[in-house]
Amino acid sequence: MSTIPELTRSARELMHKAVESTKREFSGIRSGKASASLLDVVRVEAYGTPMPLNQVAMVAAPEARLLTVQPFDKSLTHAIEKAIRDADLGLNPSTQGLLIRVPLPALSEERRKELVKVVHKLAEEGRIAVRHARTDTMSRIKKLEKVSEDDKARAEKDVQKVTDEHIRQIDTLIQAKEAEIMEV
Repeated sequence: MSTIPELTRSARELMHKAVESTKREFSGIRSGKASASLLDVVRVEAYGTPMPLNQVAMVAAPEARLLTVQPFDKSLTHAIEKAIRDADLGLNPSTQGLLIRVPLPALSEERRKELVKVVHKLAEEGRIAVRHARTDTMSRIKKLEKVSEDDKARAEKDVQKVTDEHIRQIDTLIQAKEAEIMEV
C-alpha cells in the first residue's frame, strides 16, 4: 500500500526523468555550435561489434565549427571516419595523422526551421511523459483507502503544481534550444 508522500515523490522522479531525457535529446540536435554530444549517436564497427564512438575515441570541440576525434586505437581510424560519414548527420570527416577533423557546415535557414520543428516534437514527447506521470499518480491517489478526501485533494494539488513546474522547465529548454538553433 502506497502513501501520498511516496506517490508524490515517485511522480516527481518520473517527471524529472522526462525533463532530463528531453535535455539529452536536445543535446543531440545540431545547432550552429560544435558539441561533442553531437556524435553520441555514431556507432563504430570495432572489434566485430558496433560500439558507441565515445568508447573507441575521444571527441572534442576545439572551435565553434569543428569537432576533433582522436581514436584510442590507430587501427580504427578508417572505421570511425566511415561511421561518422554514414551516420546521416551531413558531416564530412577527414583524417590528418592520428586526428580526425570533422568540420560543421553552416546551417541553411530551411534546415534551421526543420530542426526547430524536431525540437518542438521532442519537447511535446517530454510534456506527454510528464502528463502521463501526473495522470498515473492522480488515479493512484484516488484509489487510496483510509485517506480523507481533503488529503487526496491536497495531494492532487501538489502533483499538479509539480507537473506545472516540470512543463515550465521543458518550455525553458525549448526557448533556449530554439534560440541556439536560429542564431546565425
